[in-house]
Amino acid sequence: MSNRFGNRQNVRIALPSKGRLADETLSLMANSGLEVKKSNPRQYEAEIPLLPGATVLFQRAGDIAVSVRDGIVDFGITGLDVVTENQNSEKDILVVLEDLGYGDCRFCAIIPEEFEDVKLITDVEKLIKSDQKCLRVATKFPKITQRFFEEHIDIDVTYIVAEGALEIAPIIGYADMITDLVSTGTTLRDNRLMILEDGLILESQACLIANKNNLLASPPVMVVAKQLVEFIVAYLRAKNNVGIFANINGETPEKVAALILGKKVIRGLQGPTISQVITHEREDWFAAHLIVPKSKLAEAIQELREIGGSGVVVTPVNYIFEEEPEAYRNMLKALRLSDG
Repeated sequence: MSNRFGNRQNVRIALPSKGRLADETLSLMANSGLEVKKSNPRQYEAEIPLLPGATVLFQRAGDIAVSVRDGIVDFGITGLDVVTENQNSEKDILVVLEDLGYGDCRFCAIIPEEFEDVKLITDVEKLIKSDQKCLRVATKFPKITQRFFEEHIDIDVTYIVAEGALEIAPIIGYADMITDLVSTGTTLRDNRLMILEDGLILESQACLIANKNNLLASPPVMVVAKQLVEFIVAYLRAKNNVGIFANINGETPEKVAALILGKKVIRGLQGPTISQVITHEREDWFAAHLIVPKSKLAEAIQELREIGGSGVVVTPVNYIFEEEPEAYRNMLKALRLSDG
């Protein structure tokens, strides 16, 4: 429970060191205005110019969860699967942002296809009891796996912790089934394996985590926490939206706003921003600024035309900042630092 920030002057942020998760994390940071600068590509340390008091360390995904749990680093971005596996009884790992929009996969209970009559976890239990033997499960995540089996069946289970490709375990006979991460399912089909119908154990994705005790003990860590949450949430909120500027003929701003608010898509997040256009002919034109989802752009253009919109300009939206992100308020509540 003691914090490990100690006399450190810098705040530490751990990011994945390699692979697709690393690439997507660096992309997220850059798009959020928190670009990571690495003077030497071989170094495992970097900086974020926007956060001058912070140092970035590159680690394996599983090591990030452990480092945050133990307070060696203050923040990390890694998969929810390794966070769940490495969480301790004191809940020292605080999940600040649970879904960063990438790294999606499912952690599942998987059996060989040859067991045609086995569809559910209770079917596995019946089969093992009829054979009067112990169920052997190969896994990279023994804690999550054990919790799942103890909640669903009442038989003896041996958990075989293994690295590398688990799909081979039932084939060569050192396990009866496996629990593993699944993205597309192609590898399972190639190895004649299938997911139990009720075998979804955990849905995982990239998340932002923090050490709870370091947050409580160090004001600089709290400052960085707010900056990370502010910019990442603002980017995630904005990335699926576009800004639209359009000229609309009308008598007053209120009447133009009423036309816009009467539509399903272009009513925007809270409503339109309306300003008067000064024309050469002194006609009554108003400019409307709207935020709409990218997926609804065609509908938005059609709705603008229906109310007489013209000169429509569409622009990307980089950030949408709230008064204070809900995720930050939830973090304060988890730390018991708010009145809510």
